[in-house]
Amino acid sequence: MKYQYDIIVIGLGPAGMAVSAMGSEMGLKVCAIENRAVGGECMNIGCIPSKALLQIAKQRKMFTMLEDFELAKVSMPEVLKPFEKIANDIKYINDKKTMGMFKKVDLIFREGMAEFVNKNTIKVGEKVVTGRKIFIATGTKPAIPPIEGIDKIEGILTNENIFNLEEVPESMTILGGGAIGSEMAQAFARLGTKITIVHMDAHLIPVGDSSAGLLLQEEFEKEGIEVLNGRLLKKAEQKDGKIHLWTDRDEELVSEKLLVAAGRKVDFSALKLENAGVKYSNKGIGVNKHLRTNRKNIYAVGDCNGNFLLTHAAMHQGMLALMNTMMPHGMKYNFRKFVVPWTVFTEPEVSRVGLQESQLDKMGKKYQIIEAKYEDYGAAIAENLGIGSVKILVSKWGRVYGATIVGAGSGEMIGEWALVIQRKINLFRVMFLQHSFPTMSFLSKRVSEMWMMEKMKSNFLKRMIRFMFRF
Repeated sequence: MKYQYDIIVIGLGPAGMAVSAMGSEMGLKVCAIENRAVGGECMNIGCIPSKALLQIAKQRKMFTMLEDFELAKVSMPEVLKPFEKIANDIKYINDKKTMGMFKKVDLIFREGMAEFVNKNTIKVGEKVVTGRKIFIATGTKPAIPPIEGIDKIEGILTNENIFNLEEVPESMTILGGGAIGSEMAQAFARLGTKITIVHMDAHLIPVGDSSAGLLLQEEFEKEGIEVLNGRLLKKAEQKDGKIHLWTDRDEELVSEKLLVAAGRKVDFSALKLENAGVKYSNKGIGVNKHLRTNRKNIYAVGDCNGNFLLTHAAMHQGMLALMNTMMPHGMKYNFRKFVVPWTVFTEPEVSRVGLQESQLDKMGKKYQIIEAKYEDYGAAIAENLGIGSVKILVSKWGRVYGATIVGAGSGEMIGEWALVIQRKINLFRVMFLQHSFPTMSFLSKRVSEMWMMEKMKSNFLKRMIRFMFRF
């Protein structure tokens, strides 16, 4: 069979963009299909607009602390219309920057949903295209939990529509204390919204370190954000222009808006995967360690396969899957062997990579906790960045199992620890790497020095040093 394209990509979020841009630059003939917006959720309704809102909110907080909001309205008109500013920025990025990546790609854009005809053929509206390899990169959607009465609530907010608001609401209940819920809680609170977070887990950012979640909660409460951990919502009702919610502890919460940030779901109904014989479940499309589905020529990358629902993980999977189509079997990349760092962009930032204490305890591994605190570092004190720490979990012999960084710049610092864990670099070598001073990343060197100083408490080592010093 003669194929029209080497590659067909369904979905132009981070994973699909990586496959399309790289494949076309390699000289492959690529067709990319996107029915909504190029850039996917992250660019249009996720991490990029949320970071913009957080920055606007941070600047508004600074003016509020100066008790001069009138000056803020003159100097920063976006504090009054933040969503208009964000929409304009996203349009500029898409029109002037993102679309330039696809000059060598045949783009089927907003012409309908893609559906499989067979394992090599895709139909979009009246168009039919064939490809040797097909990459599914359709992402996920917000999940609405099965709460009594929630289906009758009008105007429920998710990350898909929250940036379409015209005004900042007076009050908002946020269901979920993960990354989206925490970031939006702080952003809207600083914009003037009364925020309550209802969260089923024991602490904020449940996939992270418990001490980091508790520290973040303390900071939230200082900013007037109410955090209700360990709660489930059991009933929802809309009356008198307000949304009423009841928890499993019979607490009644009343607010103008409800933001649901309580997980993700997949929906493959439009794709007609059964026509291609692709296996899937309600957790995602099944893939092997090389990101290939049960059909040899079809790959599923990014959130749609249910593994690591993060933008950078999706980009990484797109790159690995494309490379795997060209590599002989023994040289293919196992995507599960790559560590996945992440950052929540609250203030303070929370970043983590590797294993947690609970995971190591379950595995029966012995480890030490070494923590260098911002409050003990002169540069952090001078810059008024006293909240935070670099905390690592390390074996007796210096193998790093996991790292959690809380505080300013943690997102820029966590990459070093991802490399340390990925390449199994001994902590001793981190100590001998020079770090620019006085940056916050110097704390990564300091934590390795603290580990070494702990070793120096050994009487045996002291005797050895005294003996060697004689020469």
